[in-house]
Amino acid sequence: MEDLRQRVEAELKSDILPFWLKYAIDEEYGGFRGQIANDLTIDSKAAKGLILNARILWTFSKAFTFYRDPVYLATARRAYEYLSQCFWDGEFGGVYWMVDCEGRPLDTKKRIYGQAFTVYALAECSHATGDPEALGNAMRLVEKIESSGHDEEHGGYFETFERDWTPAVDQRLSDVDMDEKKSMNTHLHLLEAYATLLRCGEDTTVRFRLRELIEIFLKYIIDPATRHFILFFDEEWRPRSEKISFGHDIEGSWLLCEAAEVLGDPEVLKRVREVAVKMAQAVYEQGLDRDGGLLYEADTNGIADTDKHWWPQAEAVVGFLNANELSGQQHFMDAAERSWGFIEKYIVDHEHGEWFWLVSQAGVPDAGQDKVGPWKCPYHNSRTCFEVMERLDAGKSARLGATASKDRRSGVKR
Repeated sequence: MEDLRQRVEAELKSDILPFWLKYAIDEEYGGFRGQIANDLTIDSKAAKGLILNARILWTFSKAFTFYRDPVYLATARRAYEYLSQCFWDGEFGGVYWMVDCEGRPLDTKKRIYGQAFTVYALAECSHATGDPEALGNAMRLVEKIESSGHDEEHGGYFETFERDWTPAVDQRLSDVDMDEKKSMNTHLHLLEAYATLLRCGEDTTVRFRLRELIEIFLKYIIDPATRHFILFFDEEWRPRSEKISFGHDIEGSWLLCEAAEVLGDPEVLKRVREVAVKMAQAVYEQGLDRDGGLLYEADTNGIADTDKHWWPQAEAVVGFLNANELSGQQHFMDAAERSWGFIEKYIVDHEHGEWFWLVSQAGVPDAGQDKVGPWKCPYHNSRTCFEVMERLDAGKSARLGATASKDRRSGVKR
């Protein structure tokens, strides 16, 4: 475990964070570059996405919390200022989905997924810096999400709104998603946002909605027969999809545990932990390839996409480590280690830096995919590093504490 921790930290500090500091900062137009190809070719005119900028804010806020390096703080502040100046809608509230290279509104839709990631980033920024303005802006977004996005009749949240918060005709988050009123993905990231925000300070609305989100996952989103997430629903929570996303399953298994821990209800936490281990086992049995990589998708006929994208590999490390902590079962720890070994061998780009978007089942990188873009951000991979280090450090402290206690009882001196 100590070896794993050292390898993870080396990747974070020697590759991931330095890559974004070196290549992503846009000195010409401000903020961060919207698109960089795998070979580091920069499109200086590329549009800039909300998710990219919010995830950069989260990453460097977390990095500053962890290391207290002023460079990380300066980068987090740069991201915060750019989000505040360019993405914030001062007239209707909320944040835009996309701005052009100079920071002018380009896609003004209000997607709850994007609002959630901004809350998540602002909460982490507030935690890292103690900035009350960041926390206040997070709460302003929560008020807008709750007043305009929440389904008061059936629970949960609708997907997409126009700039003025009227419901959008097209509800899709992206071109590959279904045009349905509700999705697992939006609710998962709202769950993590509200959990992070509640850690910053008690709020009745946030606590109430966090509990509701956990119950929605337990009641509707987790298929009790398969232990996989159902991905899309209509307004009344009737399933509309049959695909299985192994990356979301393993990611959700640990995010649900985190949310339940923050909520602090022992009965809810017990239920969530039980289902989290079952979800991790289903991914282990059905989605984990023999080389330690996680396959992308399945459907009713079996594996439907054998590519191995960067973000499911990252989430597999944390999800399997979490399942090991909950169950004590060694095969989960072995799976976490093998997943990280796969990342080091196939996903890390040892020539240009950062991680490939995806590799084939045989481990061949897709060089045509971006290294930086609206969806390619330093979030899944950096968060995995932070989570692994924190979990292994906590485990080491617990083991040392148990050893010291045993020594005291037996009279052993060390």
